[in-house]
Amino acid sequence: MKRLPSYFLSHGGGPWPYLTGEFRAHYRLLEASLQALARELGAKPRAVLMVSGHWEASEFAVMASPRPPMVYDYYGFPEHTYHVRYDAPGSPELAGRVKGLLEAAGLGARLDANRGFDHGCFTPMAVMYPEADVPVVQLSLKTGYDPQTHLAAGRALAPLRDEGILIVGSGLSYHNLREFGEQAKTASEAFDEWLQETLVRTPPGQRSQRLLQWEHAPSARRAHPQADHLIPLMVAVGAAEDEAAACIYHEQGFFGGVTASSFRFGHTAE
Repeated sequence: MKRLPSYFLSHGGGPWPYLTGEFRAHYRLLEASLQALARELGAKPRAVLMVSGHWEASEFAVMASPRPPMVYDYYGFPEHTYHVRYDAPGSPELAGRVKGLLEAAGLGARLDANRGFDHGCFTPMAVMYPEADVPVVQLSLKTGYDPQTHLAAGRALAPLRDEGILIVGSGLSYHNLREFGEQAKTASEAFDEWLQETLVRTPPGQRSQRLLQWEHAPSARRAHPQADHLIPLMVAVGAAEDEAAACIYHEQGFFGGVTASSFRFGHTAE
């Protein structure tokens, strides 16, 4: 079985794949990149392990339900978006494997039988695999957002890539909802350029050290006043720490000003 790459995705806002009109139109390029991701992988993965910026716990928690419910963790959207379903199965077997790998690395972990899919998970999955026929397990962030801890989690989970499991960190490369649209132009451009330099142009052996110092990057705390939407990146990088990276989605002027990107670590089957 060929080793799968890992990914960090900018997942967009709320339940955008379930909308139409002007709001949905903003997502044309992101949608195309998610569809391309599924195509470039070729055969569907055996399962997806999704690390969403919308779930954190005091220790790493792993979704263990065979039929995960939905978590509508957004507000102000049309009523029908609070009834959408993404009915992919869970995988208690994979959940146990994730827990075991984390514990073997000295990282505390627990199973959560009640957690459902939040929009950081079901939004990109609904575009990548609209048939919902690939099992999905979510892994939480650990409260505190320590980059080293999440890089270590990625390293611990790296063997899954050889087992047909796709590891995805789902967040946003820029996440400051108080400075969005045109207000975001300067900060998002500056931080995105640092991400490109760190992830794509820096040798893989030096990448993690730069990420540990992310708060010193240009406009870092304007781009991420809270690190929840950046830290999933650390898991994706840790899982492919010594492998080359590529930018698979890059957009300037998203919602009138935001620069946003997604990245792949490792190679596809092509």
